[in-house]
Amino acid sequence: MEDIQHQQMGYDRAATMFAPDGHILQVEYAEKTIRLGSASIGIVCKDSVVIVSDRRKKDRLVVEESANKINEIDEHIICVSAGISSDARVLIDRARVLAQQHRVTYDSAPSTESIVRDIADVKQQFTQYGGSRPFGVSMMFAGVTPGGKAQEGHGEPVLYTTDITGNYLKYKANAIGENDEKIKRILREKYIEGLSGDEGIKLAMEVFREIQGAEFSEDRFDVRVLRARGDRE
Repeated sequence: MEDIQHQQMGYDRAATMFAPDGHILQVEYAEKTIRLGSASIGIVCKDSVVIVSDRRKKDRLVVEESANKINEIDEHIICVSAGISSDARVLIDRARVLAQQHRVTYDSAPSTESIVRDIADVKQQFTQYGGSRPFGVSMMFAGVTPGGKAQEGHGEPVLYTTDITGNYLKYKANAIGENDEKIKRILREKYIEGLSGDEGIKLAMEVFREIQGAEFSEDRFDVRVLRARGDRE
C-alpha cells in the first residue's frame, strides 16, 4: 500500500505528467480550487446577457468598489471568475490587451469567442509546459456579437466559460465557483429561453436564495446586464 501511495504521489509533481489512468493530477487539484471561490451565474436572455456574482460577506474595512468581481474587457464584453483572483487578474489584463489590439489592427470590435479562444489557449499552454502550474481559475465571458465598426450596434447575446484545461464552451446559462453543480442542476430545471434581462436577474437570485438559505442577502451580489445594443447596467 505504501509503495502505491509513493507511486501516486510521483504523478502530481508536475502539470506535464500523466498518471497511469490518463489524468493530469495538478489540473484536477486546480479544479478543486475553483470550487472554493464564490459563485457566479450567467444567463443569456432574449435582449441581453446577465451575470450575477456572489461577493460573499462584506468586510466593512474594504473599499467596496475594489472588490468588484465583474470586469469589463471591451464595451461589449464582460467577465467574471472563480478561483485564484490574482490568476484571473492576469488573464483579464491579457484579454483587454487582445481586445484593443484587435481594434487597432482591424478597426472593428472583436468577437467574444475570439477573446475567449485566445485566453483558453493560454490556459492550455500552462497544462503542457514544465516549470509552471495551471491557472487556478475558471472564467465566464458574457458579450454581444459586434455589429462591425465600434460605433455600430451589437447583436446576439452570448455566454462562454473556460475551464482549467483550456477548453471552452458556449452556454445558455451556466455557473462557476462554489456549489456550481447544485446551481446548474437548478438552472436546468428552471431556465427557459426568451427571458428578459429582469427575468434573468430574478431567476439567478431565486437560485442563490435556494442554495444559500438563511445566509442569502441581496446586498452581497454584483449584477451586470449587457444589453444587445451594447449598453451596460
